[in-house]
Amino acid sequence: MGGGMTIVERTQVFLLPDLGEGLSEAEIVEWRVAVGDVVTVDQSVVEVETAKAVVDVPCPYAGRVVTLHGAVGEVRPVGQPLITIAPLDGGDEPTGHATYREEERAGSGNVLIGYGTGHGSVTRRRRRPRLAVAPEPADTGPSAGATPAASGDPTRSSAALVISPIVRRLAREHGVDLDTVRGTGPGGVIRRADVQAALTAPVARLAAVPDPQVGSALVGDGDVIVPLTGVRKVIADKLSRSRREIPEVTIWVDVDATGLLETRAAINAATPDAPVSILALLARICLSGLRRFPQLNARVDTEAQRIVQSAGVHLGIAAQTDRGLLVPVLRDAQRLTTAELAAELAATTAAARAGSLPPARLTGGTFTLNNYGVFGVDGSTPIINHPEAALLGVGRIVDKPWVVDGQLAVRKVTQLSLTFDHRVCDGGVAGGFLRHVADCVERPALLIAAV
Repeated sequence: MGGGMTIVERTQVFLLPDLGEGLSEAEIVEWRVAVGDVVTVDQSVVEVETAKAVVDVPCPYAGRVVTLHGAVGEVRPVGQPLITIAPLDGGDEPTGHATYREEERAGSGNVLIGYGTGHGSVTRRRRRPRLAVAPEPADTGPSAGATPAASGDPTRSSAALVISPIVRRLAREHGVDLDTVRGTGPGGVIRRADVQAALTAPVARLAAVPDPQVGSALVGDGDVIVPLTGVRKVIADKLSRSRREIPEVTIWVDVDATGLLETRAAINAATPDAPVSILALLARICLSGLRRFPQLNARVDTEAQRIVQSAGVHLGIAAQTDRGLLVPVLRDAQRLTTAELAAELAATTAAARAGSLPPARLTGGTFTLNNYGVFGVDGSTPIINHPEAALLGVGRIVDKPWVVDGQLAVRKVTQLSLTFDHRVCDGGVAGGFLRHVADCVERPALLIAAV
């Protein structure tokens, strides 16, 4: 049976689908169904977390749940069993199977990319060393001050019982080890209130949670060991490849952004229901520059020894999240109006920070815009988001002395930097692009003339 499905004694085994872009495994975050439940075609049955995003996996056919393959917290390789469905009473096979086959042939958007494209043994992700909230010992007089022990049973080996991803995120953000939290929900499930109670303990301190598989979180003189796994590993691999393969050059220029800020204020005063951000205006300016200098909207195909200039601008926006630096992509951004750009940017960055973007939205960019000014810095020499060919960085906008018509004035000044792959163009093209962007920032009326 094709498409990652097999029939065993009239049951249907759904394999973890290929989640796209080289992702070979996913961690089970939350089962949406239980054994005995009846599911319908395209019903979400499980939430999984990849190295790039949290994804709801839909069931492409209907029936009764017989087996859930894998517990919460377990890592499943692509192509391995995820859920087994049996037909409803009196049926020969799970209903919806024919529908699934037709949708698969037609490329239905209701099913995820590919099924059963990889195989491997079932593994459990090695527990990462985390900082846990542990109570200090009570002051009992002269003998007080002994080393405190972490709360909870030190011999406990099973994973903490957590159903809600919100609870997981809250614990991760505040450094709470869920294995040390006692759940008060049904069956010992850890609730948000349990995590908050751990945070508001009268006296708390950060204590190391040892991991026998990777060593203690604190070793030697207090060094912290952080395994390079998950999204951090993906980021490290991609940036290392960029440095190895791309001969990058960075050029920069200081610009007077006073006119751009005034333009934004005028737009928002005229359209208060659809405000635009500075980032949206910078994105519009970048799109104008890429239309004039398409050499930068490209990638180098090293195997075929050629440069591929993309017909559309798939604009990547660097976003800092609690899972690391992500670059969600606005596909065919050149087709969007400025108001649409602003709305898409706001929705996309919010979804990226919430971890709800599908993996496909985090790949396929052709040019990246990086606003590192939000970190309060003026400049940077960023690493290109491989396999793209260029990245525009924007520093903070601050008051600085500036000469205007021969007179010294205080203006809103920022630094723009362009990092580019020297294989796709020479300095003339890169300088021309950056100068066009700078001119449009200083005199936004030029942007209208270029549209």
